[in-house]
Amino acid sequence: MPPNLVAATIRKGLYTRIVGRRVLYYPALPSTMDEAARLGEDDADEGAVVVAEVQSAGRGRQGRSWVSTPGNILVSVLFRPNLETLPFISIIGGIAAASAVRKVTGLDIKIKWPNDLMIGRRKVAGILAESTIAGNSVWYAVLGVGMNVSLGTEQIDEISPFAISLNAAVGEDVPREDVLRQFLMDLDALYLTLGKGQSPIEEWQELLDTIGQRLEATWGEETYCGVAEGTDELGNLLLRQDDGSLLTLTAGDVTLTAH
Repeated sequence: MPPNLVAATIRKGLYTRIVGRRVLYYPALPSTMDEAARLGEDDADEGAVVVAEVQSAGRGRQGRSWVSTPGNILVSVLFRPNLETLPFISIIGGIAAASAVRKVTGLDIKIKWPNDLMIGRRKVAGILAESTIAGNSVWYAVLGVGMNVSLGTEQIDEISPFAISLNAAVGEDVPREDVLRQFLMDLDALYLTLGKGQSPIEEWQELLDTIGQRLEATWGEETYCGVAEGTDELGNLLLRQDDGSLLTLTAGDVTLTAH
């Protein structure tokens, strides 16, 4: 299927103002994140969307690899936010992805802090945001989403214990173009709202299933144990340690495990 036809299919019924101004489809890419970043370096307008059928070098948070096979959703979106809105790009990505899945499938989606989409205790999607700052301004930011739609997670040993696909969760084939289209529309609405100075934190917090859980947080070479008490206004996790002190954990540096 030629790229322009795929782009037209995605754009059919795509009612957005910023996200989806350009939709670029590739049968294969090393990384949609890297391609969207290249557009950012080339001064492309924000809202450009990069979609790939497969990736050879897809990545998640903290440099982890992302398993890629045909039939899933691999998408990155280019933004040009300011310094005030930059911390919320990954947060609106998580909200939009959860909202899209819920609207299309009816599944109860939760977010494991900072931005893993979970069905029960299994991960169905991951969110990644990267940015380039020049001086005191943001040059560009890229939001990436990898979502398991048809991935046969039970057949991949390294992820089978903790991953799931939408098809497996629903019990039938989920139309991924509907999920992608809804995601882009919800993301666009959230980004427009963010630009008006309205924080998405409250809506995001309602989706978090991490709050109230006892966790072990690995931060660099240190490990901390405690109960996730909430988040601050930027989405950093507040961990109440066993000695009663409150530790603020930033999303980029922490690995959480149930404890």
